[in-house]
Amino acid sequence: MKVILLNDVKKVGKKGEVKEVSDGYARNFLIARSLAVPYSEGSAKVLEKQNEDKIREDEERRKEAQAVKEEIEKKEFLFPVKSKNGKVFNSVSSKQVAEHLNKQGYAVDKRKIIDNEPITSLGYNMIRIELYKDVIATVKIRLVEE
Repeated sequence: MKVILLNDVKKVGKKGEVKEVSDGYARNFLIARSLAVPYSEGSAKVLEKQNEDKIREDEERRKEAQAVKEEIEKKEFLFPVKSKNGKVFNSVSSKQVAEHLNKQGYAVDKRKIIDNEPITSLGYNMIRIELYKDVIATVKIRLVEE
């Protein structure tokens, strides 16, 4: 029996895929637990429409992320830190960078910061942040003496 998966199912497939499974498994497990629907022309059209919407939405988000990338790469972000003779007492973590960028109006998750080592040197530091799939911004961070 052909089914369209509504959720990811281990060892069967991912959401939105059309799979051929045994009749009993489809009726008694997948359809009964709302993990899949039987394949038909109508459900295939709905799936196609959902895929088109998903592609369109993905493209819109990519464009938004690209615009944010261009804007964020033009700026320089200052971090005043305590230091003595050029040595920084406390390092700046990826969490602090994410919080600072969020205060500036950029929605950045600390888990999306690729270079997640703490910043320990005064001056300019470059950090890469993944804003969206394959959209990576390089942010200029400058540590200055307080």
